[in-house]
This record gives sequence, structure tokens and C-alpha cells, in this order.
Amino acid sequence: MSQRPTDSLEGKIVTVLGGSGFVGKHLAQELLARGARLRIASRNPQKAYAVKPLGNLGQVQFARVDVSKPDSLAAVLAGSDAVVNLVGAFTGNLDALQGKGAGNIAAAAKAAGASAFVHVSAIGADAGSDVDYARTKAEGEEAVRAEFPGATIVRPSLMFGPDDHFVMMFGDLITRMPGMPVFAPEAKLQPVFVDDVAEAIANAVCDPAMHGGKTYELAGPEVVSMMELNERIAAAEGRARSFTALPDAVGGLIASLTGWLPGAPITSDQFKLLKAGSVASGAVPGIADLGVSPRPLGLFLDRWMTQFRKHGRFGTKDASAA
Repeated sequence: MSQRPTDSLEGKIVTVLGGSGFVGKHLAQELLARGARLRIASRNPQKAYAVKPLGNLGQVQFARVDVSKPDSLAAVLAGSDAVVNLVGAFTGNLDALQGKGAGNIAAAAKAAGASAFVHVSAIGADAGSDVDYARTKAEGEEAVRAEFPGATIVRPSLMFGPDDHFVMMFGDLITRMPGMPVFAPEAKLQPVFVDDVAEAIANAVCDPAMHGGKTYELAGPEVVSMMELNERIAAAEGRARSFTALPDAVGGLIASLTGWLPGAPITSDQFKLLKAGSVASGAVPGIADLGVSPRPLGLFLDRWMTQFRKHGRFGTKDASAA
């Protein structure tokens, strides 16, 4: 693990847009540990209120923002020394949120006088994609570069953590189902620990002279398939489970026919993104170039899956008992 300049943000105002979500809560802890005066801005800032006790008196501020409205952006970014943009979505007006909207955010950060701007995109951003999420992520990167050339762009892979909505979701599903179909079983993922992503972002915020104007892929140290991921989760739970590899033609058909239904297992766009995988291309610098040694999922999986074992922490990893 790299040595961190924990005091390098002492007294500086860092505004995190979209900071009430999964990544935002982990990033908040990292920035507060470095002495930042943290401003969390989102449509629903109350979702991040749990962060407040982590800071000193007056160190954390919450603000409501509509990133599609210039006046709203200008108000929450005023006085910011640094800005991190975490705004993103899979549905809705994605162009306004993470396409042209990302450019508007970058322009507002520049106008506010911020010396550092970190834009969080995603591995798989592709201007030629027929999936709106991937296409607008790529268009957002271009818009950010046009408005704030010194911005740092980071592209995380699939992120995992004890409060994520992917690994933990499968952990819960596996407890409930004796057998499970696996969509895109051969799809390759390079999952990255959310705290490592937070550290990488904070390092970029701390040193815009070093990292500004660059793009980084943030991926973990190991590549796994979707089938392997499910098998490893079941093993960590100590549960004997049967997994059925769905051919891509079948998985795609199920996604297209049922994806629009409430509670559907997967949408058509989600299936396309999953099939494409989430692995670093190596064409741009990686997480190590931001001073972070990424930790593997296996370092945490047994501990996190304890809650899903039969009899919980008093249970056993003996699959024959589950």
C-alpha cells in the first residue's frame, strides 16, 4: 500500500457531485482522513448523512443539486478547491447526466476556480456502442476534456465492497436458490475494491500537476469469469449450488423479452454490458500509476460471506451442510 499524504487536503474544500451513492460514501472517508472540508452534493443528499460523524465539527457539508441546471451547479461549486464528479446512471436522460451534462459540470468547476477536477467514467466507455450507458460515458469524457483540459479521468471496472449491489446481491441470491442460471458465464471481469478506487481518486485530487490531463483505468489484480465469480461466492458461503451456464443466445433472448418487467433478472442493455466484460485494456495508465496497489476480492470474500452461511458466524464452510 502506498504512503498517503494524509494532510495534503487540509482545509481545502472538495465538492463531490453524486456523493450520496456507493462510491461517494467510501470516497468521503478517504477525503476526510486527508483533512478535506467535504461538500457532498446530490439530488438526495440526505442519503449521505451517515458520513457526517466521520468528520470533525463543520468538516462536512451537504447540498442539493440538479446537475442539469447551470445555476444549481454554480451554487454548490462556489469556492471549491477541487471537484469530483461521480454523477452517473443506467436509466433516464443519460445525455443530460453523463454525456453533455459531464461537460457542463466540468465547465462549472472551471468557472468556480477549482484547481483539480476528477471525472469518474467507466471501463467500457465506447462512443460507438448501441448501449446508451457506454456511449454517453464516452461522450462525457470528450465533453470534460473540451471544458477542463486539466481534468483527471478515471475509468473503474466493476467495483466491489461490503455494501455493494453486485457481489453482495449474488451472495444473497445464492442462499435462496438451490440452482442458478448464469448469464454471460464466460464474460470477463476485473473487479476492483471500492476503497482502492477511493484512494486513487483522492491521490488524483491531491496532485493535479502530476495526474491532470490524464486518463486512468482502475481495475483489480485478477480477472475472473461470471461463472467463476458465482462459484467462488458459493464456496465462501459454504453452500453446494448448481450453476447453469446460459448460452449467450438464450441469455440475450431472456433479457430482451423480460428485461422491461419490474424485478426482471437482467435488462437487454445490462446483458450487453455484461457480455462485453469489464477488463482493463492496458491502453492507458492503470491504478498503480495513481499510487495504489489494488487488493483482490479473495482477500475479503470469506469474511463478507459469513453473514450468508447457514447459522451465520456460528456456521461452517462445509458445503455438505448447506
